[in-house]
Amino acid sequence: MDLWLIWLITAAVLAVAEIFTLTAALGMLAGAALVTAGFAGVGLPLPFQFLVFTVVATVSILFVRPIALRHVLQPQVARFGVDALVGSPAYVVSEVTGLGGRVRIGGEEWTARAYDETLVIPPGTTVDVMEISGSTALVYPRE
Repeated sequence: MDLWLIWLITAAVLAVAEIFTLTAALGMLAGAALVTAGFAGVGLPLPFQFLVFTVVATVSILFVRPIALRHVLQPQVARFGVDALVGSPAYVVSEVTGLGGRVRIGGEEWTARAYDETLVIPPGTTVDVMEISGSTALVYPRE
């Protein structure tokens, strides 16, 4: 079996293992094996293939992996969908109790319940959206 094919199979096995671990280290090693397969394909002797693999793997793990992890682990900058509504003000359209009611959030009317089930919030009150549960806003009156 040709050496370039062995390196290619090694790269594929490492890439599949990376999918299951999500550490980025095995992906960098798979990339190094792929580069080495290219050098093996042009006839580089085996000791130099190991040197190429070692250099590419070291450089990628020391320099590329931290950059990749920084991008992956960044906190989400903006909230989307119903998550964006949490913390926003709402206007009570019909009386809100622990059982139900209606509020207007950003121009849309939502079903609502009081965040504190003992509260009764009259119409016209401005409330804060504390949580969204399904299609119901849990609200608490502003002080």
